[in-house]
Amino acid sequence: MTELCGIPLAGPVLNGSGTFDAIAARHAFGDAVLERFPFHAFVSKTITLAAREGNPPPRLWETPAGLINSIGLPNKGLEGFLGLDLPELAELPVPLIVSVMGFSLDELATLVRRTGERDEVALIELNVSCPNVETGLVMGADPAETARAVERVRPLTDRPLIVKLTPNANDPAAVARAAEQAGADAVSLINTLKGMALAPRTARPWLGGTTGGVSGPAVRAIALEQVRSVTTVVAIPVIGMGGIATGGHAADFLSAGATCVAVGTENFRDPAAGLRIAAELGEPAAV
Repeated sequence: MTELCGIPLAGPVLNGSGTFDAIAARHAFGDAVLERFPFHAFVSKTITLAAREGNPPPRLWETPAGLINSIGLPNKGLEGFLGLDLPELAELPVPLIVSVMGFSLDELATLVRRTGERDEVALIELNVSCPNVETGLVMGADPAETARAVERVRPLTDRPLIVKLTPNANDPAAVARAAEQAGADAVSLINTLKGMALAPRTARPWLGGTTGGVSGPAVRAIALEQVRSVTTVVAIPVIGMGGIATGGHAADFLSAGATCVAVGTENFRDPAAGLRIAAELGEPAAV
């Protein structure tokens, strides 16, 4: 049994936001997905205030040890999520964490207030790896910007707030400490590292969004170091992620101080990776 921000979980294995489509999986495989759900809590795709189509294709590039993705946060927007996706996600057999991202503090505030009003939502993840249109700074790369974001939304909900940290900050530990002091209940890291790929024949950017996020085994050592550095400066729970593909990898993150771990890129190779990793950790399945 694991506890995350006062929410009891059957174990410590989560999914990385956007790396497992629970709704599509259930439509394809029916209630068998619910009977052997691969995670102990489920993190939704990141939602934005307005609907987004995402970046133009191509959106993925396979590296020798992972992926570069340039998905671009396609989603139905807040109203579409609340009306269409949330009722289906509420039927999952595990606590639901809703990931939100705003391009300004006002947008972020609206997202937190509206999602926090819903009983189906157990926790809210603030994806602060985006530019603040008011300042031009990436919220999660700067301790002061991160603190401003958390301070703005903290009074708007009683749901626990998880701040998702970017590894592209000069000092992720300082950002984590600022988030904690501003009222965050947990932090998660790492998000993807910035990268790009060139088309072999033209030497032009392959991805439709030009650059993308590098994930998978190639980032695991970086993620492990950042998780360790953050856990030494904060008292709130840390969710560790970055290249976790086995129970041994997950155990390393837990040994580094993480309370929970999240599986991301490995879900594309093995959609049941969460079940396998939990078993290798000696943890029970979600249901």
